[in-house]
Amino acid sequence: MTLHELNILPKEQLKEELFKCCGSVNWVERMLPFFPADDLVELLEDAEEQWWKCTEADWLEAFTHHPKIGDIDSLKKKFASTAQWAAGEQSGAVAASDDVLKALAEGNDQYEKKFGYIFIVCATGKSADEMLQLLQKRLQNKKEDEIEIAADEQSKITKLRLEKLLDITWDN
Repeated sequence: MTLHELNILPKEQLKEELFKCCGSVNWVERMLPFFPADDLVELLEDAEEQWWKCTEADWLEAFTHHPKIGDIDSLKKKFASTAQWAAGEQSGAVAASDDVLKALAEGNDQYEKKFGYIFIVCATGKSADEMLQLLQKRLQNKKEDEIEIAADEQSKITKLRLEKLLDITWDN
């Protein structure tokens, strides 16, 4: 989809597309006034700015729209509308050994018990081992610090998904 095509979508369809990028209803509503968008860079800046204006409850809502890292079954079932994106984002977990996947599952459980939500990480470009190390490190955080870190990871994911929605790839 092009930015122009996104700009001319009917409001309800635009909301659906934005919701695929971030599962917070409030964030989606906050983004609507920025359409039509002039360019992608501004749109990404607006997305981040509006994300940080959301509440912790909005962040937690967005987190519920992600599968657990390495949980391929939930990718297929619960997250069908974004499964392809999430699978690509988590491609590092797909090639992981059983031991690493088991450690990720155990770590996810510990994380969820400690913080009350799943481990959120922008998994793009990370191996399963890297994600496991991040998970283990972040398990040491205080709740008030971790929610900010998780929200920042969600912001990164949202921006990547907006780029995927618009089929943008950056040449580095």
